[in-house]
Amino acid sequence: MTNSGGFFDVPAQREELAKIETQASAPDFWNNQEAAQKLLQVRSQLEKKIERQEHFVSQIDDAGVLFEFAEEDPASMGELHSLIERLDHEVSQAETEMLLAGDNDHRNAICTIHPGAGGTESQDWAEMLLRMYLKWAEQREFKTEILEYQPGEEAGLKSVTFRVEGEYAYGLLTAEAGVHRLVRISPFDQAARRHTSFASLFVYPEIDEDIEVEINDKDLRVDTYRSTGAGGQHINTTDSAVRITHLPTNIVVSCQNQRSQHQNRAVAMQVLRSRLYELELEKRQAETAELESNKADISFGSQIRSYVLAPYQLVKDTRTKLERGNVDAVLGGDIDDFIKAYLLARKAA
Repeated sequence: MTNSGGFFDVPAQREELAKIETQASAPDFWNNQEAAQKLLQVRSQLEKKIERQEHFVSQIDDAGVLFEFAEEDPASMGELHSLIERLDHEVSQAETEMLLAGDNDHRNAICTIHPGAGGTESQDWAEMLLRMYLKWAEQREFKTEILEYQPGEEAGLKSVTFRVEGEYAYGLLTAEAGVHRLVRISPFDQAARRHTSFASLFVYPEIDEDIEVEINDKDLRVDTYRSTGAGGQHINTTDSAVRITHLPTNIVVSCQNQRSQHQNRAVAMQVLRSRLYELELEKRQAETAELESNKADISFGSQIRSYVLAPYQLVKDTRTKLERGNVDAVLGGDIDDFIKAYLLARKAA
C-alpha cells in the first residue's frame, strides 16, 4: 500500500492519506484494534513519504535557482555541486527503501554477530563488522544500542547483539545477513602471513508489544552473571547481566548494558520474543533452508561477501557480483550500494 504511486506523485499519496483519515474518523474505527494500529502505521509511513517527496521538490527548486546564479557567481556553482551530490544520495536511499514491501521491513532490527573458527583473527574481524554496521547506521541517522557484548580473549569479540532503530532498519539489514569473509595480512601473525577469517550476521525484526508471542515461564532458564566490557560504574559491580535460554528451541539471548537486573531481563525478553516471532515466520513461509545454511557453516564457500585487503583491495558480493575497490570506505559503513543491488536482485527473482 505504501509503495503505490510514483516517487514524486504527491497528489496520489495525499489522496491515499485522505482515505485513511476518513477510515480513522469512523465511530467503529477502534473496534478492531489490530487493524486500526496497522492502518495508523500505514498513515505514518505515508506522511513520512510525502514529507520526503516535498523535501526533494524543494531541493530541486533550490538547485534550479543556484544553476541560474552559477554563471555569474562561482560560489553558487560549488554550492550547486554539493546540493546535487547530497540529493543524489538521498534519492538513492529512498529508491532502496521502495524495494522493501515485506510485512516487517519497516521495523527496527535486532542483530547478532558471531565470529567463525579462527580464534583471535575471526574475533577481530567480527569487531570490524560491528564497527561497519554502527557506522552505516550513524550515516543513516539510525539509533543503535549494544544489548550484549562478549569480548574476545585477546582482541575483537566472541559475540555481540545490538539494536538498530530506524525506518526500514530490518528490511535493509536483511540484505546483510549471512557469512562475511575477510582476507588480509594478519596483524596478529609475527610472520606477516595472509589469513582468511569469517564472521556471520543474523538479523531479526524487533516486534511491537501488541504482537502476541506465547512464552511459558517453565520453558525458560534464567541465569545472571557479572557484566563484562566497557560500561559505566554499574558494570562489574553486581550480577546484573541476564542470560535467558528458551529450552524448547535452545535459543539463548543476553543483555548486560542496562543498570539493573530487572531492566536487563526486560530487554532480553524483548529480544527473545523477536527471535521466536522470526522463527515462527520462517516456519510459515518455509524459508528456513537459506537461513539454516548460513548458520550451518561460517567458513569457506558459505560467504555472501568477501573483503580482500591483501594482496589487492576489493570487496565483492558473491550473490550480486557487485565489486568495490575502496575497501576502507566500505568498512567505514558505505554499504548502501551492496544493499540496493541485493534488493534489486531479490525483486527481479
